[in-house]
Amino acid sequence: MEKRILGRTGLEVGALSLGAAFATRGEEGFDGAKNIIFEALELGLNLIDTSADYGDSEAGVGEAMKDINQPCIISTKLGPRSKDFDPKNKGQLRAIVEESLRLLHRETIDILMIHEPDRPGQFDWWDDLRTFQGPVTELLQELKEEGIIRFTGLGGTTAYEAVPIIATGFYDVVLTAFNSSMLWREALIELIPEARRQNMGILMASPTQQGWLAERYDEQIDQANSRWLNKPRREQLKLLYKLVDEIGIPIPELSLRWALANADESTTVLTGPRNVAQLRQNVNAARDGALPNDIMERIDEIAAMVPFRPYEEPFGCPFRRDDFDLVKRPGRANR
Repeated sequence: MEKRILGRTGLEVGALSLGAAFATRGEEGFDGAKNIIFEALELGLNLIDTSADYGDSEAGVGEAMKDINQPCIISTKLGPRSKDFDPKNKGQLRAIVEESLRLLHRETIDILMIHEPDRPGQFDWWDDLRTFQGPVTELLQELKEEGIIRFTGLGGTTAYEAVPIIATGFYDVVLTAFNSSMLWREALIELIPEARRQNMGILMASPTQQGWLAERYDEQIDQANSRWLNKPRREQLKLLYKLVDEIGIPIPELSLRWALANADESTTVLTGPRNVAQLRQNVNAARDGALPNDIMERIDEIAAMVPFRPYEEPFGCPFRRDDFDLVKRPGRANR
């Protein structure tokens, strides 16, 4: 696995890293998640990303950590463990970190991120929306000084709102999701360039765009309700499928290789396989290397058909639902 240096952290990570939202308890406990994690480490993926609010993902990662001797970088996020979550209660936030340490079977967290720092309607972290200061920044500084965390980070899903938070220079790492994939590229306009100016490590998440680029949906595209799938996106996906037919590269592999081609030496791409076979496919795709220039140019042309995400469009792909044509979009006006 090709190695990269994660920005100013100095951490050496694989070009691919493991997004562990999948690492939850199944019918056989955590065995499935543990097998993926063990195989990932053998294949050279040495960073695992989880979160306090990914169900029991931290517990799944922690169960694997008990049986692992080789070095492994752990990234997790501050988020709600309960419905009474108060993002401005420093005592509660510290308790969340202490629980993360217990679940992960670690004395130190390598990277601790603020989850969704760019969505105040979801988590209202900040006392001051100009300086982006609040109890959480006080806590992160304290935890660093105490040696409980090594590096700080931001784990967000917007393309523009996170930029001024990144520009404060307070954070070492940023995870960007939903906006840095083959056809959804808005994070490449301002967010990633600002992160590079700050010499931050970058975790590029969701290369298959929450399912949109995980497989083909030829029949569903023709049936989908135009309330949420507009004509330009419909035509764009059809052209992408035509390209796939021409070049013979499956969409998931194409998406991953595109992401790796757009990831510089400070960036690792998160992959979230659901089984060991998917993990191996992703690693093989990474080993195949960069896409030819002519294919990259064709993808650029297709992406330019819808340069910005339509407001009505869902983040996650609805096509896997039986009632995908009934998805309710948009919501209330002026909200």
